[in-house]
Amino acid sequence: MTRPQISLNLALSADGRITSPAGRPSGWTSQRDHRRLLQLRQAAEALIVGRGTLEADRMTLGAPHRPWRCVVSRSGRFDPGHPLFSSPGGPIHLLATAAAAPSIKGAEGHAGSLADFLAELHRRGIRRLHCEGGGGLARALAELDALDQVHLTWAGHTLFGGRENPGLTGPPGDFLPASLRYELADFEADPSSGECFLSYRRLRG
Repeated sequence: MTRPQISLNLALSADGRITSPAGRPSGWTSQRDHRRLLQLRQAAEALIVGRGTLEADRMTLGAPHRPWRCVVSRSGRFDPGHPLFSSPGGPIHLLATAAAAPSIKGAEGHAGSLADFLAELHRRGIRRLHCEGGGGLARALAELDALDQVHLTWAGHTLFGGRENPGLTGPPGDFLPASLRYELADFEADPSSGECFLSYRRLRG
């Protein structure tokens, strides 16, 4: 599959879960985690998130270099009043994977599979795509073996809990069809905040 190089950035609580309690916005775990998020955005030509994460965190996906802002939804239902659609930034692209292309003023709608959308981004010149969640989109990209880099903030100071809360590759016990091999590329521990920052790269061939 022809596609951009794709990186993923997520924060994990002490139990390996990636969602905030009671569905509240996750924000970022610390000021250092926030700085890392902004640095990772700078390396990408486009950003991508799932609709649930976009709405829960009230994201606008802004960055000074104005990357494309891409959002994936199964239903294709978006709130036109969401801050994304009134905030300055790069072009907005909305993908519906199981419905007609969304029609929102100021955004370009797409319909089809995630794989086809990734190929379309590549055809239109996007070579580096950065994903900021959520768990469903991370799982879908992993199933496509489309995650070339994974960046994690392990927030040892926080325990979210919850039987149904997803981990990095989806709900507990819902394993990927096959193992994917990654190697640790970078590791930093910050005892003052109780966080660790890890980066992995996909081993291929």
